[in-house]
Formats: sequence, structure tokens, C-alpha cells
Amino acid sequence: MPRYEYRCRPCGETFEVSRPMAESSAPASCPSGHDDTVKLLSTVAVGGSAASVSAPAPAAGGGGGCCGGGCCG
Repeated sequence: MPRYEYRCRPCGETFEVSRPMAESSAPASCPSGHDDTVKLLSTVAVGGSAASVSAPAPAAGGGGGCCGGGCCG
């Protein structure tokens, strides 16, 4: 079940709520009971293993660094 992050405007507390995606836009009260909250933008984790998400292969040729290694002398 997705978790959504909220911030309470009166007390400034940030908290998370787990709820179905169908209820993602429903209002949420903070743990202190305040109703004036705002949903924060969160990063999304996509399924898969670390082995399946790898860095792209380096381009062939040349040295490393920002300009092929010539300025790192």
C-alpha cells in the first residue's frame, strides 16, 4: 500500500499516511489532530532489484574525468 507524506500547517509536523491509491487525494489529519494539512510531493520507488537497475556502460575509448583526462594532469 502506498505511503503519502503530509505536513501540518499549524504545528509544522511532517507525517506519513498509508492508504490505497484511490484515496490518495483524501484529506489527512496530523497525529496531533489538526486538519489543516498539505500533501507533499514524494519520490517514487519503482520495483526491481539493484542488479536490474545498473549504470549505463561507459563510452568506448578515452580516459576518465570531465574532459578525457587531459585536465587532471
